Amino acid sequence: MGSQIESLRLALAHSPDNLPLVLLYAKACLDELQLGDARAAYTKAAQLSPASADAKLGLAKLAHLEGKTSEAVVRAEQIVKDHPTDAAAHVFLSRMLAGEGELSRAKALYEAALRLDRSLNDPGLEKMLAGVTAESTSDATPPPRKLGVTGQGEAVEDWAEDDDEPRGGSAFDLGLADFERPNMSFADVGGMDAVKEEIRMKIIYPLQHKDLFKMYNKKIGGGVLLYGPPGCGKTLISKATAGEIKANFIALGLHQILDMWIGSSEKNMHEVFQLARNNAPCVLFFDEVDALAADRRDLRQSAGRNLINQFLSEMDGAGPENDGVLILGATNAPWHIDPAFRRPGRFDRSLFIPPPDTEARSAIIEVMAKQKPIGQLDPTALAKKTEGFSGADLKAVFDLATEDVLSEAMKTGQVVPLSTKDLTKAATRHKPTTKAWFESARNYAMYSNQSGFYDDVLKYLGLLKK
Repeated sequence: MGSQIESLRLALAHSPDNLPLVLLYAKACLDELQLGDARAAYTKAAQLSPASADAKLGLAKLAHLEGKTSEAVVRAEQIVKDHPTDAAAHVFLSRMLAGEGELSRAKALYEAALRLDRSLNDPGLEKMLAGVTAESTSDATPPPRKLGVTGQGEAVEDWAEDDDEPRGGSAFDLGLADFERPNMSFADVGGMDAVKEEIRMKIIYPLQHKDLFKMYNKKIGGGVLLYGPPGCGKTLISKATAGEIKANFIALGLHQILDMWIGSSEKNMHEVFQLARNNAPCVLFFDEVDALAADRRDLRQSAGRNLINQFLSEMDGAGPENDGVLILGATNAPWHIDPAFRRPGRFDRSLFIPPPDTEARSAIIEVMAKQKPIGQLDPTALAKKTEGFSGADLKAVFDLATEDVLSEAMKTGQVVPLSTKDLTKAATRHKPTTKAWFESARNYAMYSNQSGFYDDVLKYLGLLKK
C-alpha cells in the first residue's frame, strides 16, 4: 500500500487538480491511517468539487477515526440529505447510529442503502440490526441540521433555521423514559483496576459509608475526566459505574445540548443537570466533552463561551446541590479542554484510559467470540498478537476474519467456524488506531506538561519512570 501511495503522490505532482486522482490518493491515505495526508487530500477534493459526496464522506470517516463521533454523524446526515441516492453514505450513517444505539433509524437507513446498491451489504451490521423493526423513511430522517464552524475551523452541529420552533425549555425535557439503569457492573469490564478504584473513591464508597464521609465533610459526587485513545472503553466504564451503584445513567452528546437560538444551549445544559440532581444518585455522562468544554481562549464566538461558562457554573452547583451526582466526561482530546474544568470541585480527577493490556484483550476476545461461530480459539495467543489494539480495533479484527470465512461459507453452503489462525491473519491486516492518538498525545505530554497532567501518558510510553 505504501508504494501505491507514493505512486499516487507522484501522479498528483503532475496533475494536482485531477479530482478522481485526489480522491483515490485520499482513500489510500485513509486506509493506511495517514490521517493528516488524508484530511489534506479530502479537503482539496472538496475545494475542487464542493458537491462531491465522496469528498464529504471521506471527511466524515476521518472525523470518526479521530474520535469525533458527533461530527461524523452530522456530516453523514448532511450527505444523506443532500445526496439521497448515495448508498455508501447511508451505510456509513447506519453504522454510526447503530454504534450509538439508535437501531431503528440505523435499520431504516441500511435497508434504504441496499435498495440503492445490494453490493454494499454488511454482515456485521446486519447482525447488529437483526430483529430490529425499522422506522419509516420519514421517521428515520433526522431533523434538518447543518454544520457550523468554530474559530478553530472545527465542525460543530447546528439546527436548521426552518425548524418549526426553537428547542430548549420543555421541548428539551429528556423525561425519565430516557433514563437507563445499566445491568452491568465493574465485573463485566476487563482490566482498568486503577480507574475502578478512583471511581469507587469518588462515588461508590461515599454512598456505602455516608456517615463516615460526612464526618470528613466529603461530599458525594463530583467530576471525573476520562481521557485516552478512542475505542478503549471510556463509555463502557461509565455505564458500569452506574450499574455498580444501581444509579440512573444519562448519556449526552454535543447534538443534545447545542441550539441555534440564543440562550437555549445554556438552558439545555441547566435542565440536564437539574434532571440529574432530581434523580440522584445519578451518573451524568458527557461523551466527547471537549466539544462542550473547549478552551475559551480558542473561541471567538461569545455563544460558545457562554455555554462553557454555564457548564462550569452547573458543575460548581450551590452548596449540596450536586450531591449524589457523578459527572463523567470522556474525551479523546484533553488538550482542547478549558483548564478551568480541571479546577478542584469540577473535573478534579483525570484518569488516563489506555489501550487494554494483554489480560484485558484476552477477556474482550472471549466476550466477542461468544457472538460468533467459533472453532479452536486461544484468546491469550491472539491477545499477544494484538499489542496496542483497542476494543474497537479487536472488533474490527473479528469483522475482517468474519468476512473471510463468510466468503468460504457462501461457496460451500456450510458454516465455517472462526479460529485463532483466521483472527491472527486478520490482525496482521489491521493497524491499531491508537497509534495516531499517541503520536498527538506524545507531543502534548512532552512539551505541555507543566502541571504533570500527562504523566500517565508518559509512563505508558516509557518516557517517565513509574
